[in-house]
Amino acid sequence: MAIVKLCITFLLSITQMLAPLFSFMAGGIDKNFEDWSKDDKFERSYCFEIEKDPDKDFKVLNLTDIQLSPDLVFSERGEFSERLIDKLIKETEPDLITLTGDNSTSLVGYLRLIEVLDSYGIPWAPVMGNHDGGNGNKLQEAWDSYHLEKSENCLFKFGPKGMGYGNYIINITENGKIVHSLFMMDTHSSAGDTEASKINAGKKEDGSYSYGYDHLWANQIEWYKWAVNGIKEIAGETVESTVYFHIPVCEYQNAKALYTDPVEIGKNDEGKPVYKYVAKDGIGAFGELREGICSPEGNNGFFTTCVELGSTKTMVAGHDHVNSLCVNYQGINLCYGLKSGQGSYYDDDCLGGSVLSVNSDGNASFEHHFYSESEPV
Repeated sequence: MAIVKLCITFLLSITQMLAPLFSFMAGGIDKNFEDWSKDDKFERSYCFEIEKDPDKDFKVLNLTDIQLSPDLVFSERGEFSERLIDKLIKETEPDLITLTGDNSTSLVGYLRLIEVLDSYGIPWAPVMGNHDGGNGNKLQEAWDSYHLEKSENCLFKFGPKGMGYGNYIINITENGKIVHSLFMMDTHSSAGDTEASKINAGKKEDGSYSYGYDHLWANQIEWYKWAVNGIKEIAGETVESTVYFHIPVCEYQNAKALYTDPVEIGKNDEGKPVYKYVAKDGIGAFGELREGICSPEGNNGFFTTCVELGSTKTMVAGHDHVNSLCVNYQGINLCYGLKSGQGSYYDDDCLGGSVLSVNSDGNASFEHHFYSESEPV
C-alpha cells in the first residue's frame, strides 16, 4: 500500500517537480538570490516579522533531522514522523515552527513534508543540512529551495547570493517593537567543496588542509554582523537573538568539558559499549551527549563574533542525532534540537522536538519535549 501511495504521489507531483526547471531555464538559478553588500543600508523590511501576543510567551517549536527519504514516505517509519510532528504541534501550540536541517533527502520527501507542515496554517522556517542537497548536489538543493519558497506558510528565502541556500532573518515583535531576532543560516555540507569553505578546514603545519564538515563562510559572518548592527540601530538597543543552523560550531566541543566522564548505558548491536555524558551539577546545563560532536575541523570565528556583538544568546543545531545537550558557554546557550523522526539512525528515547520561548523583554529559554507513542495527545 505504501508503494502504491508513493507512486500516486510521484505521478501527481510531476508538474511540481518540473516547475523549477522552467523557472531556472527562464532566468537561471541565480535569479532567485538577491545581491548583498555589507555597505548596503539595512532596512527593517529586509526581515520577516511576526507579532507576539503581549499576554503570553512566543513559542518556537524546533524539529530537526526528520530525514524523510523516498523509502520513508507513506511507510510505517514515515507515518511515525508525521504522528510525532502532529503531537508536538498540538502539545506546544507554537507560533512558529523551525527545522534545523536534514529535513529530507529527496524532492518527493520534501513535497510530502511541505504538504504536512503547510496544513497546520502556522508559519514555518527551515534551514538546510548537509543531506538536504544530497551531500553537495546543488541542483537538488535549488529544487528543494524553490518549493520551500513557493509553499504557502513557509518563510524560507534563497537568501543572499554566494552564501548557500536559505539565509534569512525573522524578527519577533510586540506592539511593533522588535524584541527578538531569529537568524536562519546555511552551514552547507563538506569543507573543501568551494574555496569559501576553507574557512572551516583545519590547516596543517605543512600548509595543507584537513577537510571535514563545513559551516558558515566569511561572507555569512559579515552578513550576520551587518544585520545585528542594523537591527540594533532600528531598535535603539542590542536585540537578543537566536541562531538556527544544522552543523554545530566548534565551541560545542569546548562545552563538552562541562560534562561528566562517560557513563556506560548499555551495548549496541555489535555488543560494544554505549556511553553518555551528563551535565555536572551547578552549571545550569541539561541533556546528554551520546555521540561525538561533529563540528568543522577549523574554527571560523563565528562564535567569537557572537560573543563580541552581544546579541545572540542561544544557538540551536541538529546534525548529531542522539545528542541533546544544552549548556551555557561564555554567555551563549549551545543547544541541540531533538531529532524528530526515524530517518537514519536514532534512539527511541531521544526523539521529539525543542521549544524556544520568548518573553515580552525578548529573553529566551529553551527546553526539550520528548516524544512517546504511549502518552496521550
